[in-house]
Amino acid sequence: MTTVSDLASGTAAWSAALHAEVQQFYAYQMQLLDLAEAQRWAATFTEDATFAVPTLAEPVRGRAGLVAATTRSHAELAAAGQRHRHFMGMLDVRPRPDGAVAVRSYAVVYASEVGGRSRVHRVCVCEDVLVRGGGGELLVSARTVTRDDLA
Repeated sequence: MTTVSDLASGTAAWSAALHAEVQQFYAYQMQLLDLAEAQRWAATFTEDATFAVPTLAEPVRGRAGLVAATTRSHAELAAAGQRHRHFMGMLDVRPRPDGAVAVRSYAVVYASEVGGRSRVHRVCVCEDVLVRGGGGELLVSARTVTRDDLA
């Protein structure tokens, strides 16, 4: 909630700018994933990033692991005649004292049969820790995804 104090100090404008930057980051990142650009998508994570999803026994670690996992997933989708599209919304962006940014968002994954119908495939909560790379760009250092359909 923006307060009069936030407006006077410029904090609200900074928060709005950061929120817009994070939103653009996810738009770029998710489109890379959906276009099967595994190397470029993995480059939006730190070298030692972790990616935890409930369908895997252990988190995926590092960019090489991310490339392997997404390449395998895209091959499976192609063989099944499907495309997935990821939509990230309801971003709750919270700067941390250590300079990182905690982001909690809802992710909706749409599945489309090539030449056929589309449907909601999964509804998830995505919790990320974003950090700045050497060029000032945002990178995911840790991602934890939970699914609404799993206990």
